[in-house]
Amino acid sequence: MKFYLRFKETLEERKLWSLFIYLFFGGLATIVNIVTYFICIEWLFLHYLLANGISWVASVLFAFVTNKLWVFHSKTEGKLDLLVEFAKFIFYRVLSLGMDMGVMYVMIDLVDTTNLTAKIITQIIVVLANYLFSKFLIFNQVKIKNFEANDER
Repeated sequence: MKFYLRFKETLEERKLWSLFIYLFFGGLATIVNIVTYFICIEWLFLHYLLANGISWVASVLFAFVTNKLWVFHSKTEGKLDLLVEFAKFIFYRVLSLGMDMGVMYVMIDLVDTTNLTAKIITQIIVVLANYLFSKFLIFNQVKIKNFEANDER
């Protein structure tokens, strides 16, 4: 426990804790995505694009909860705020899904790479894009509200 607290304190001093914790939970979301994808491919014998869509849904639901609660510590004041936040999250995840599907198609059908290679490369691209979307466009409403409150004084 002491190691964890020292590690966290060091990263917080360097302003890297939120990035680290995002990458940690992003890594877990990636594992959810890849495991779900290969279950759909290997056990359910689904087409890779359908398997990719199903794995996307599973990882997006996982990511919303972890990003909201543990990465960005987002607080919503009511059900409407929560719904708006979730809608923004889904909107930007659909954009990254388009990137995911496009890169998967290019790598598998045009470049002829393996499923695993294509999936790993797309997940790196998607995790980076999703961090930027989440940090600057989705879970930043608390900062905006605080800024607006200070503006009125």
